Amino acid sequence: MFLLEIKDLKVKADNKEILKGVNLKIKKGETQALLGPNGSGKSCLCQVILGNPAYKITNGKIFFEGKDITKMPSEKRVKLGLALTWQSPPAIKGLKLSELCPTIEKRSFLNIKEANDLLKRDVNVDFSGGEKKTSELLQVLCLNPKLVIFDEIDAGLDIKKLGQVAEIIKTEFIRKNVSVLLITHSGQILNYLKPDITNVMLDGKILCQKKDFKNVLRIIKKYGYEKCKKCPVR
Repeated sequence: MFLLEIKDLKVKADNKEILKGVNLKIKKGETQALLGPNGSGKSCLCQVILGNPAYKITNGKIFFEGKDITKMPSEKRVKLGLALTWQSPPAIKGLKLSELCPTIEKRSFLNIKEANDLLKRDVNVDFSGGEKKTSELLQVLCLNPKLVIFDEIDAGLDIKKLGQVAEIIKTEFIRKNVSVLLITHSGQILNYLKPDITNVMLDGKILCQKKDFKNVLRIIKKYGYEKCKKCPVR
Protein backbone atom coordinates (compact mmCIF):
# COMPACT_ATOMS: atom_id res chain seq x y z
CA MET A 1 0.00 0.00 0.00
CA PHE A 2 1.24 3.48 -0.89
CA LEU A 3 1.25 6.29 1.65
CA LEU A 4 -0.08 8.74 -0.95
CA GLU A 5 -1.74 7.71 -4.20
CA ILE A 6 -3.21 10.10 -6.75
CA LYS A 7 -5.24 8.68 -9.61
CA ASP A 8 -6.05 10.55 -12.84
CA LEU A 9 -6.54 13.86 -11.04
CA LYS A 10 -8.09 16.70 -13.00
CA VAL A 11 -8.57 20.11 -11.38
CA LYS A 12 -10.01 23.49 -12.31
CA ALA A 13 -9.57 26.95 -10.80
CA ASP A 14 -11.50 29.98 -12.08
CA ASN A 15 -13.02 27.69 -14.76
CA LYS A 16 -9.57 26.90 -16.15
CA GLU A 17 -8.26 23.35 -16.14
CA ILE A 18 -4.90 23.29 -14.38
CA LEU A 19 -4.28 19.62 -13.65
CA LYS A 20 -5.03 17.34 -16.58
CA GLY A 21 -4.83 13.78 -15.36
CA VAL A 22 -2.08 13.58 -12.72
CA ASN A 23 -0.96 10.19 -11.39
CA LEU A 24 1.46 9.97 -8.47
CA LYS A 25 2.39 7.31 -5.90
CA ILE A 26 4.62 7.84 -2.86
CA LYS A 27 5.70 5.07 -0.49
CA LYS A 28 6.29 5.41 3.24
CA GLY A 29 9.79 6.77 3.87
CA GLU A 30 10.30 7.67 0.21
CA THR A 31 11.70 10.97 -1.05
CA GLN A 32 10.43 12.21 -4.39
CA ALA A 33 11.08 15.38 -6.37
CA LEU A 34 8.62 17.17 -8.64
CA LEU A 35 10.26 19.53 -11.12
CA GLY A 36 8.63 21.83 -13.61
CA PRO A 37 8.59 25.41 -14.91
CA ASN A 38 6.42 28.13 -13.43
CA GLY A 39 2.77 27.60 -14.33
CA SER A 40 3.11 23.87 -14.87
CA GLY A 41 0.71 23.02 -12.01
CA LYS A 42 3.16 22.07 -9.22
CA SER A 43 1.81 24.42 -6.55
CA CYS A 44 -1.76 23.66 -7.60
CA LEU A 45 -1.09 19.98 -6.95
CA CYS A 46 0.24 20.87 -3.47
CA GLN A 47 -2.90 22.81 -2.64
CA VAL A 48 -5.20 20.08 -3.89
CA ILE A 49 -3.40 17.40 -1.87
CA LEU A 50 -3.92 19.53 1.24
CA GLY A 51 -7.58 20.16 0.36
CA ASN A 52 -7.69 23.85 -0.62
CA PRO A 53 -11.37 24.44 -1.58
CA ALA A 54 -10.40 27.11 -4.12
CA TYR A 55 -9.49 24.26 -6.48
CA LYS A 56 -12.30 22.11 -7.92
CA ILE A 57 -11.58 18.44 -8.57
CA THR A 58 -13.43 17.38 -11.71
CA ASN A 59 -12.02 13.86 -11.94
CA GLY A 60 -9.83 11.43 -10.06
CA LYS A 61 -9.12 10.40 -6.47
CA ILE A 62 -6.58 11.08 -3.72
CA PHE A 63 -5.78 8.32 -1.22
CA PHE A 64 -3.71 8.58 1.97
CA GLU A 65 -2.78 5.32 3.69
CA GLY A 66 -5.43 3.67 1.54
CA LYS A 67 -8.17 6.07 2.67
CA ASP A 68 -10.04 8.20 0.15
CA ILE A 69 -9.40 11.82 1.20
CA THR A 70 -10.59 13.46 -2.03
CA LYS A 71 -13.41 15.34 -0.28
CA MET A 72 -11.87 15.52 3.20
CA PRO A 73 -11.39 18.99 4.79
CA SER A 74 -7.83 20.28 5.14
CA GLU A 75 -7.73 20.11 8.95
CA LYS A 76 -8.57 16.40 8.90
CA ARG A 77 -5.86 15.74 6.31
CA VAL A 78 -3.32 17.43 8.56
CA LYS A 79 -4.42 15.28 11.48
CA LEU A 80 -3.87 12.19 9.33
CA GLY A 81 -0.25 13.23 8.79
CA LEU A 82 -0.09 15.51 5.74
CA ALA A 83 1.92 18.74 5.94
CA LEU A 84 2.93 21.49 3.53
CA THR A 85 5.46 24.32 3.65
CA TRP A 86 4.16 27.40 1.86
CA GLN A 87 6.03 29.06 -0.95
CA SER A 88 4.83 32.51 0.21
CA PRO A 89 3.64 32.16 3.84
CA PRO A 90 1.56 35.00 5.35
CA ALA A 91 2.71 37.30 8.14
CA ILE A 92 0.65 37.09 11.35
CA LYS A 93 0.99 40.07 13.70
CA GLY A 94 0.40 39.45 17.38
CA LEU A 95 1.15 35.71 17.26
CA LYS A 96 4.61 34.59 18.36
CA LEU A 97 6.15 31.68 16.50
CA SER A 98 6.72 30.00 19.88
CA GLU A 99 2.92 30.12 20.46
CA LEU A 100 2.30 28.49 17.08
CA CYS A 101 4.98 25.87 17.80
CA PRO A 102 4.72 25.21 21.57
CA THR A 103 6.53 21.87 21.44
CA ILE A 104 9.33 22.83 19.09
CA GLU A 105 11.87 23.87 21.74
CA LYS A 106 12.42 20.21 22.60
CA ARG A 107 13.88 19.61 19.14
CA SER A 108 17.63 19.12 19.05
CA PHE A 109 18.34 21.17 15.94
CA LEU A 110 17.08 24.30 17.71
CA ASN A 111 20.60 24.87 18.95
CA ILE A 112 20.71 26.92 15.76
CA LYS A 113 20.69 30.52 17.02
CA GLU A 114 18.46 31.79 14.21
CA ALA A 115 15.66 29.38 15.06
CA ASN A 116 15.67 30.34 18.74
CA ASP A 117 15.52 34.02 17.83
CA LEU A 118 12.60 33.45 15.44
CA LEU A 119 10.53 31.79 18.17
CA LYS A 120 10.43 35.11 20.04
CA ARG A 121 9.06 37.06 17.06
CA ASP A 122 5.64 37.44 15.42
CA VAL A 123 5.11 34.81 12.73
CA ASN A 124 6.82 35.89 9.49
CA VAL A 125 6.63 39.61 10.39
CA ASP A 126 9.67 41.30 8.81
CA PHE A 127 11.25 37.88 8.24
CA SER A 128 13.82 37.54 5.49
CA GLY A 129 13.33 34.88 2.83
CA GLY A 130 15.62 32.47 4.66
CA GLU A 131 13.90 33.14 8.00
CA LYS A 132 10.53 32.33 6.46
CA LYS A 133 11.89 28.98 5.26
CA THR A 134 13.14 28.19 8.77
CA SER A 135 9.78 29.22 10.22
CA GLU A 136 8.00 26.85 7.84
CA LEU A 137 10.29 24.00 8.86
CA LEU A 138 9.60 24.64 12.54
CA GLN A 139 5.86 24.63 11.95
CA VAL A 140 5.74 21.34 10.05
CA LEU A 141 7.99 19.71 12.65
CA CYS A 142 5.36 20.49 15.29
CA LEU A 143 2.84 18.44 13.32
CA ASN A 144 4.88 15.20 13.42
CA PRO A 145 3.82 14.47 9.82
CA LYS A 146 3.99 11.26 7.83
CA LEU A 147 4.36 13.13 4.53
CA VAL A 148 5.75 16.65 4.03
CA ILE A 149 5.40 18.57 0.79
CA PHE A 150 8.10 21.25 0.46
CA ASP A 151 6.81 23.80 -2.06
CA GLU A 152 9.83 25.60 -3.60
CA ILE A 153 11.80 25.37 -0.34
CA ASP A 154 14.97 26.28 -2.28
CA ALA A 155 13.59 29.47 -3.85
CA GLY A 156 15.55 32.62 -3.02
CA LEU A 157 18.10 30.97 -0.73
CA ASP A 158 21.84 31.53 -0.90
CA ILE A 159 24.16 28.52 -0.92
CA LYS A 160 24.85 28.60 2.83
CA LYS A 161 21.18 28.80 3.81
CA LEU A 162 20.18 26.20 1.25
CA GLY A 163 22.69 23.80 2.76
CA GLN A 164 21.29 24.44 6.25
CA VAL A 165 17.70 23.87 5.10
CA ALA A 166 18.65 20.69 3.26
CA GLU A 167 20.44 19.35 6.35
CA ILE A 168 17.36 19.95 8.51
CA ILE A 169 15.15 18.15 5.98
CA LYS A 170 17.61 15.26 5.89
CA THR A 171 18.05 14.86 9.65
CA GLU A 172 14.54 15.71 10.88
CA PHE A 173 12.46 14.08 8.14
CA ILE A 174 14.25 11.77 5.69
CA ARG A 175 16.39 9.94 8.26
CA LYS A 176 13.31 9.54 10.47
CA ASN A 177 11.45 7.74 7.67
CA VAL A 178 9.06 10.61 6.93
CA SER A 179 7.98 10.70 3.29
CA VAL A 180 9.04 13.84 1.43
CA LEU A 181 7.88 15.49 -1.80
CA LEU A 182 10.27 18.22 -2.98
CA ILE A 183 8.58 20.70 -5.32
CA THR A 184 11.21 22.69 -7.19
CA HIS A 185 11.58 24.83 -10.29
CA SER A 186 15.35 25.27 -10.21
CA GLY A 187 16.31 21.84 -8.87
CA GLN A 188 18.91 23.46 -6.55
CA ILE A 189 17.74 21.47 -3.52
CA LEU A 190 18.68 18.27 -5.39
CA ASN A 191 22.34 19.24 -5.10
CA TYR A 192 21.93 18.37 -1.40
CA LEU A 193 19.10 15.82 -1.24
CA LYS A 194 18.88 12.74 -3.46
CA PRO A 195 15.31 11.72 -4.36
CA ASP A 196 14.32 8.11 -4.87
CA ILE A 197 12.14 9.18 -7.80
CA THR A 198 12.13 12.39 -9.84
CA ASN A 199 8.95 13.55 -11.59
CA VAL A 200 8.72 16.23 -14.27
CA MET A 201 5.48 18.19 -14.69
CA LEU A 202 4.53 20.20 -17.74
CA ASP A 203 1.18 21.76 -18.61
CA GLY A 204 -0.72 20.05 -15.81
CA LYS A 205 0.63 16.55 -16.40
CA ILE A 206 3.47 14.48 -15.00
CA LEU A 207 5.37 13.45 -18.13
CA CYS A 208 8.38 11.74 -16.63
CA GLN A 209 9.07 9.59 -13.55
CA LYS A 210 12.68 8.42 -13.24
CA LYS A 211 15.04 7.08 -10.59
CA ASP A 212 18.06 8.65 -12.30
CA PHE A 213 17.58 12.25 -11.07
CA LYS A 214 21.05 13.34 -12.21
CA ASN A 215 20.27 12.54 -15.83
CA VAL A 216 16.91 14.31 -15.60
CA LEU A 217 18.61 17.43 -14.21
CA ARG A 218 21.31 17.26 -16.87
CA ILE A 219 18.73 17.28 -19.66
CA ILE A 220 16.75 20.14 -18.10
CA LYS A 221 19.83 22.29 -17.49
CA LYS A 222 21.16 21.69 -21.00
CA TYR A 223 17.96 21.97 -23.03
CA GLY A 224 15.29 23.45 -20.73
CA TYR A 225 11.91 22.00 -19.82
CA GLU A 226 10.63 22.11 -23.40
CA LYS A 227 12.90 19.13 -24.17
CA CYS A 228 10.88 17.09 -21.66
CA LYS A 229 7.92 17.07 -24.06
CA LYS A 230 9.97 14.58 -26.10
CA CYS A 231 11.72 13.11 -23.08
CA PRO A 232 15.10 11.59 -24.04
CA VAL A 233 15.35 9.66 -20.74
CA ARG A 234 11.79 8.38 -20.60
